[in-house]
Amino acid sequence: MLKKFKPTSPGIRNTVLIIKPKKSKIINKKLIIGKKTKSGRNFQGKITVWGRGAGHAKNIRILDFWRNGLNGFVQQIEYDPNRSANIAYIRTNDNKFFYIIAPDKRKVGQFVCSSKNANLNTGNTLTLKNIPIGTIIHNVENFPGKGGKLARAAGTKIQLVNLTKKHAILKLPSNSYYYVSKNCRGTIGIVSNTDFNNQKLGKAGRNRWLNKRPTTRGVAINPVDHPHGGGNGKTSGGRHPVTPWGKLTKGKPTRNKKPKVHNSYGPKLNI
Repeated sequence: MLKKFKPTSPGIRNTVLIIKPKKSKIINKKLIIGKKTKSGRNFQGKITVWGRGAGHAKNIRILDFWRNGLNGFVQQIEYDPNRSANIAYIRTNDNKFFYIIAPDKRKVGQFVCSSKNANLNTGNTLTLKNIPIGTIIHNVENFPGKGGKLARAAGTKIQLVNLTKKHAILKLPSNSYYYVSKNCRGTIGIVSNTDFNNQKLGKAGRNRWLNKRPTTRGVAINPVDHPHGGGNGKTSGGRHPVTPWGKLTKGKPTRNKKPKVHNSYGPKLNI
């Protein structure tokens, strides 16, 4: 759900934020580890990813993306600072605990199952060959046994379009089609926190808390540092937009062309 604020200050005016889950009552220290931020630098201390720095301290929650036959009840829904989706804390009948990506409309006390014979309830994990065509899924493997890689962000979903002899055809959130093995697994439903893209941060400081630093325009930089820099007075660059290293940004596609067919083979899993 979204929360609006009264405009009592410039930073709150037009701010729309998400109501986070209540602070977790159960803290399992075995599933939480510390995290050191590198601020976009490599082992030599050189910046390799620009525009990162500062940010609030975070701990990493260890999630189970494999779901190897683990069945249990949802103990609580938690906020995870490292991802846009919420996470669910699961307890099995053997008193084992693990985190999973929380599906939408899953509540505390409900049962989640991982089996080839599982019901088609939200949060259950099955092999793609056992899922009916047209079902909405998330946390899908691209190779059998590798763990969920596709559709893990807040509000994302994948539709199972068709099944062939060896492959399952998936429609991704980008509306492109992807081929994976029928032995890959997926989880029924949509990822939680569907309102994530509707929030408005309201002020620059909130972006700094999220480890995002401001970016300087190329035309405002010295010519030694950017092809658009320099000049007397204000200019719009004077050439086609390029990166700091001179590569065109708008003149040609910068994205790698995705293959139409992705063949993935692997061992069959007994789940």
